[in-house]
This record gives sequence, structure tokens and C-alpha cells, in this order.
Amino acid sequence: MPSENRIEVYKQHRAAQEKYIYFLLAAVGAAIGLAVSQTQGLKLSYSQVPLAFAVSMWALSFIFGCRHLAYVESALFANMALLQVQAGEHPEVGTHRQYMAVASEGIRTAIESNSNRASRFARWQFFALVFGAICYLGWHVYEMWLRS
Repeated sequence: MPSENRIEVYKQHRAAQEKYIYFLLAAVGAAIGLAVSQTQGLKLSYSQVPLAFAVSMWALSFIFGCRHLAYVESALFANMALLQVQAGEHPEVGTHRQYMAVASEGIRTAIESNSNRASRFARWQFFALVFGAICYLGWHVYEMWLRS
């Protein structure tokens, strides 16, 4: 059984991860809001194509962040089920040793799969945010060049 210190470190690590993901989601929302406010009242033009790419990347970043959170939630739910199985308290498995072994293995596989997908979506969330920012800066520089 893990020590209380390990459990506390795990809780702190999990809380920091969640804060980071929610920070990125908020940054994406703010970036999209900035793009909308800066183009309010403007006519559509080809010079805004880089901005459209930026907003598209930010929208993808938001979707990836939401998918990350969904997979983390699934992994946590599966982890809870694993603890129930290991304690012999799962309603469908009970205390039958063979059922417990098979269920534990299947749940571990699901946890690993969900964790891998969550990590992948977290990386994609960050990269889409950064690529969107690069597209936005490109659009901004291009607009400045057009005005000069």
C-alpha cells in the first residue's frame, strides 16, 4: 500500500496537470476572443487567411484539451474499478480469483490505453496552441506590412 507521502505527491501532481490543461484551454479562449475583437467590423479579405489558420489551430487546441480531459476521466474511472476488483468489491466480479485476475488485466489495459491517448491529446493541445500563435503573429506582421 502506498505511503501517505506518495499519495499526497500524486494528488499534487494530478492537480498541477489539471491546472495546466485548464490554463491552456483558457489561453485558447482568450486568443480566439482577441482575434474576433481585432477583426470586428473588417471586411473579409485574403490577407486574413493566416488568421483563419490561427483560429482553426486554437479551435483544435480546445478540442484536444477537452479530449485529454475525457481520457483522463476515463482512466480515473477505470482505476477506481480496478481498486474495487482488487478489493473483491466489484459487483460483477466479486471475490472469484480467476474473474478478479481477468478483470484486473483488462482494466489495466484500458487504463494504459486511456493514459496514452490522454498524453497524446495533451501534446497536440499544446502544439496546436503554439502553431496558432505562430500563424497569428504571421498574420499580424503581414497586416503591418500591407499597411506600410
